[in-house]
Amino acid sequence: MERDPYTYVTMSLDPGAPAYLAVSFYTPDLRVGASVLDSGRPYLSIRSREADITVSTSGAGPVATADVDIARELFNAAARYLADCEHLHIEQQSADSDAPACDGSAA
Repeated sequence: MERDPYTYVTMSLDPGAPAYLAVSFYTPDLRVGASVLDSGRPYLSIRSREADITVSTSGAGPVATADVDIARELFNAAARYLADCEHLHIEQQSADSDAPACDGSAA
């Protein structure tokens, strides 16, 4: 069952606790980019019409070992997401082609 695309953003503010922000993209309307600013700071951007997320170095400062570790985690997670999407897409296409036609005849 296909659903309409959307972006879901929530924010929680509790006295005495740090603010919490959650952004969930459920849309093919994403733009993803990466670059290095003139200042030498790298960044990763994920945007939809409804939200814009930018990931950069700790404290917007020089690249630290922790920043490299986080970038590697992002890369590995994105590669896993790609592999999962490709695998499931192939499975779904195969299942769709095996389904009987709507008029009851065989595909």
